[in-house]
Amino acid sequence: MREFRKCDTSSFHIQLISKVINLNRYPFIRLVIENNITEKEYTDLMELLNRLNQTYHQQKEEGLIDFTTLLVRFAGMLNEKLNPNETIDALKKEGYFPSLMNEFTNIILRESKIRKR
Repeated sequence: MREFRKCDTSSFHIQLISKVINLNRYPFIRLVIENNITEKEYTDLMELLNRLNQTYHQQKEEGLIDFTTLLVRFAGMLNEKLNPNETIDALKKEGYFPSLMNEFTNIILRESKIRKR
């Protein structure tokens, strides 16, 4: 019972802090909080992003120019609580993995233009 109260108190404190802090400046952190991402899920996401980022730079160095497979892998392995496009946008705005997020954004924009035709 005491553990439950601790959790309730922590949750309440986070709600108060989120009202004081402008979470619009931290869209990725806002997504994590709003979607109840656990510490393990957050760690898993960061590990996934690190692996994809390493692969991206390696493939780019090797001369590859289409990174759609990395985007597909990201979307497929992303926690189901998160929307891929929103997550990419939030990561980009906060400056996480800038080259990779720019590439993902360009692929998404290119694909949406093709669908509109």
